[in-house]
Amino acid sequence: MNGPMDGDLTAVFKALADPTRRQLLDRLRERNGQTLGELCGSLAMARQSASQHLGVLEAANLVSTVRQGREKLHYLNPVPLHEVQERWIDLFETPRLRVLSAVRHAAEEHPMTDRPTFVYVTYIAASAERVWEALTDADLTASYWGHRNESDWQPGSRWQHVRTDGSGIADVEGTVLEAVPGERLVLTFPGSDEQRAGTPSRATFTIEQHQEIVRLTVVHEDLPTDADREAVSAGWPAVLANLKSLLETGRVLPQAPWEFHAELREQQMSRTE
Repeated sequence: MNGPMDGDLTAVFKALADPTRRQLLDRLRERNGQTLGELCGSLAMARQSASQHLGVLEAANLVSTVRQGREKLHYLNPVPLHEVQERWIDLFETPRLRVLSAVRHAAEEHPMTDRPTFVYVTYIAASAERVWEALTDADLTASYWGHRNESDWQPGSRWQHVRTDGSGIADVEGTVLEAVPGERLVLTFPGSDEQRAGTPSRATFTIEQHQEIVRLTVVHEDLPTDADREAVSAGWPAVLANLKSLLETGRVLPQAPWEFHAELREQQMSRTE
């Protein structure tokens, strides 16, 4: 899912209406990536009850899960709340925004730990092999990302995010940490200028096939600044929406989706001036 549409918002608001489910989201906001047992312990809740509440949150796309060995980790997914904020809350004047700031904080604030700081899940009507090709084929990435992702995609190799204007300039250069075709790809990202001086962030793509669809999960971790978190929370949904459109329809979206976000930001700034 690339974010809730009108029909999906019913599930989002229903999930948020229950105080126990809001408590679960609060616990994940405080420490993302918890197991069912950890969440039960922090809330003194029976496993069956917690599992049912988490199922409602996952169905509303407010919680995403990633398997790590035998464990199933739960992550707060800020995308639905972020879309509610962009579509309605940002249209109100500042006093009303202050009243609703708790929603914005729940969507945007993440603890600075070694846990993932951004998780995004989308479902694509395609094969795992086709999704892998879309992530690693230079020509395909150029068509939906606006840059060519070039590498031999072997662990330890360099990968480059190269402009498509023929200049050969790579705006991003990182390392391939792990590559399992059709299943998992892990890359480092240098990020902002502040981050380039330290440890690079890491993006993990997990591809899971279920019958005729693929669940693609992107986990971007070790983001050191609010600016980096804001950039990836806008960038990944836009890029993956374009990828999904290309694989399902054979065409990218009519306009670059990241330009839509930039236009909204400009409108917000003009309203506050």
